[in-house]
Amino acid sequence: MEYYNYIKSLHLIFVITWFAGLFYIPRLFVYQIEAFHKPSPDKEILGEQLKLMAKRLWNIITWPSAILATVFAVWLLILQPLWLEQPWMHVKLLFVVLLIIYQLKTHQFYKQLQKDDVRKTSNFMRLWNEGATFILFAVVFLVILKSAINWVFGVIGIFVLGILLMLGFKIYKNIRSKNPNA
Repeated sequence: MEYYNYIKSLHLIFVITWFAGLFYIPRLFVYQIEAFHKPSPDKEILGEQLKLMAKRLWNIITWPSAILATVFAVWLLILQPLWLEQPWMHVKLLFVVLLIIYQLKTHQFYKQLQKDDVRKTSNFMRLWNEGATFILFAVVFLVILKSAINWVFGVIGIFVLGILLMLGFKIYKNIRSKNPNA
């Protein structure tokens, strides 16, 4: 088991790059949606560039990272099967399932926007952007505290963070409506 820490390190590296992709792709969606509503030629120039950026991020970083993080996670569980008996691990795996669902739904948005099929607002995408953050908070608290109960305090912190983010979002929206270049 001398290679255990190498597997764990690779898992963590790919979790980080996976989350990097999940944090950035909705931001690109915000820009794509806003570009879609601009007049020509800005609409076409920005739209094509943002679609290319999203395509590269999604297909070269985010999906491969998700797959590799999952492969190394399964490998870790094979090496340490007793973790599957831990209640905190059950809760963590539930959040991982939620993260996968989040990614699949984000993939739907990605496919729509790649076809210039704009169904959501940029404000929706700004809020959607926080989904991965909430999951990350929960998983980090679970892994560090290794408690199926104490993570609740972390989730309470997440909700407080969510409220603060919503307030910040509302303030930003008000500032932006007064000054569109903000």
